[in-house]
Amino acid sequence: MPGSHLLPAWFSKSIVDDRTTMLTEPFVHGYVRANIWHLAGRDADLLVDTGMGICPLAPEIETPRGKPLLVVATHIHLDHVGSLHEFAWRAGPRMSAAQFESMDEAATYAYMFHDLEGAVSKLPAPGWKSAEYKIPPAPLTRTLDEGDVIDLGDRQFRVLHLPGHSPDSIALFDEADGLFFSGDAIYDDTLIDSLPDSDRAAYVSTMRRLLDLPIRIGHGGHGPSFDGKRMREIATAYIRQAGDS
Repeated sequence: MPGSHLLPAWFSKSIVDDRTTMLTEPFVHGYVRANIWHLAGRDADLLVDTGMGICPLAPEIETPRGKPLLVVATHIHLDHVGSLHEFAWRAGPRMSAAQFESMDEAATYAYMFHDLEGAVSKLPAPGWKSAEYKIPPAPLTRTLDEGDVIDLGDRQFRVLHLPGHSPDSIALFDEADGLFFSGDAIYDDTLIDSLPDSDRAAYVSTMRRLLDLPIRIGHGGHGPSFDGKRMREIATAYIRQAGDS
């Protein structure tokens, strides 16, 4: 495995199907342990989100020499943009494009990791300290808005702006195949809507929109993958909970 001579066990890697690989960081605190998705396309590959950036991610992403790799950040929170700077072709939400240029901790919430108890269960390197964690700037080379299309040659993903968890949250939907990369807009785990930039009313609107999205399979920013029935259950439960609170 590329990079294994450097950090043999920081990332776990799961083969989802013949074109999709999921990576994650098993030794990172569960609160910021995000899913990283690598999808092989005909003309270009797609990488959705980049984890915490504690250890180099790029050596772990296997792409044929010379084949473009488009990396999409679904939003600017720390557990999704940590290694974004390692890649040349970086796309993300236009709404937060200015923050990607500096990786301002007020936008990424990197400061929350500094004092997080049990930040890691295994040190990535001798003397490593979570208090020294920083995310390098990663200016976007492409900004994404609602309705934009990412074309891999043999499949296209439409960008959906799905705020609530964060104001800039986007997702990618293959309308022909039903494949959905949802970031933190929706996933099959405890949804986070209490951050300073979260908006519960916007989240309810996002969930209502997702009720009608004809997905086949969803790959979220956290938790296991889900089908359309499960996504509607998650969305319905959130809407109901919001109505009760």
